[in-house]
Amino acid sequence: MTAERALRTAAPHELLDAVRRVLMEQYAAESVELFLADYGLTVLQPVSVLPHTTEPVSAHSSAAGRAFGAQEPFVEPVGDGRVRAHLPVTVRGDRLGVLSVTLPGPEYAHGCLEELAEVADVLGHEVIVAERDTDIYLQARRKDRLTLAAEMQWQLLPGRSCSRPEYDLGAQLEPAYAIFGDNFDWSATSDRLMLYVTNGMGEGIEASLLTNLATNALRNARRAGIPIADQAALADQAIYAHYRGRRYLSALMFDFDLATGRAWVVDAGSPQLLRVRGKSVERITFDAQLPLGMFEETDYVAQEFRVEPGDRLVFVSDGVYSVASPEGETYGDAALNRAIQSTRLLPAAEVPRAVLRELTGHRSGSVPDDDALVVCLDWHGR
Repeated sequence: MTAERALRTAAPHELLDAVRRVLMEQYAAESVELFLADYGLTVLQPVSVLPHTTEPVSAHSSAAGRAFGAQEPFVEPVGDGRVRAHLPVTVRGDRLGVLSVTLPGPEYAHGCLEELAEVADVLGHEVIVAERDTDIYLQARRKDRLTLAAEMQWQLLPGRSCSRPEYDLGAQLEPAYAIFGDNFDWSATSDRLMLYVTNGMGEGIEASLLTNLATNALRNARRAGIPIADQAALADQAIYAHYRGRRYLSALMFDFDLATGRAWVVDAGSPQLLRVRGKSVERITFDAQLPLGMFEETDYVAQEFRVEPGDRLVFVSDGVYSVASPEGETYGDAALNRAIQSTRLLPAAEVPRAVLRELTGHRSGSVPDDDALVVCLDWHGR
């Protein structure tokens, strides 16, 4: 593919220019724009001109937002017989944004829509690689300035969504531009998925530093091939060695067998799990163990858990279930269950944002005093 060759040879900051040249030459495109989803998943930010001299578009109510939400190409008439094809830019289920291509007429779009979708797919992969060498795509994703703590937290994350035949994952953190302690991590092999939901003690930079230490300690142990209970023990030792019990971190850790749905779980603190099976929502509890870093040389034990095809698992931090309304009523199980039920028909990637919107309504727009994390796992099995 000509576009793929052009993208692979372009400088990291010139990917859009490269794909624009190819699409204008080969598909008679009149204009080509790349929009990337912002950190809050509320708008699609244009990459073309930085810093932000072109208006963003809604990630929900615009034509580009329709393609982003449905993860399907959408062709929009734009007058004078011309059309604009909006193509999702997604990498292994991680929704990055939308490539919008203006064409002379509908016959151009219908004849090459599949090829344009392939170009958008290749562009997404190249953007991910290019981010190692340029800030331009990371800059384009922010409609506001990130706090330093939030900058550190977002750099830790594996992505915001992921898809494989066995499962679909989606996650979101709020307030997106000022998070500090909540975090998530995942990693998959041919036969296993490891998923971690963490909540670091404290606020601001101190909470972010704690989460950075814990996440990297867990990754170090995981990449050494160590079982999940021992991963928790090693991270516990690393945190205690540095903070001597003054600070600690809550964690809910899962090691799934992709073939059987059997999982090993370590519950070390406050993150909670709710399971949607059929039409019922049920809170799942595990044997509670000490948060990581609270005491010296804590032993952790993994317990068994099973997930069945069709199950939806929703993980939430205390910044979700403990939030109080202006009248002092906590969000709690009943409201959370209703929010999860109302999102049953949404794909996993959209569930966290939808639940967090419900949470904002519960707060009645008041400024949150804690960050909030929602992770959704749809289990398909093999």
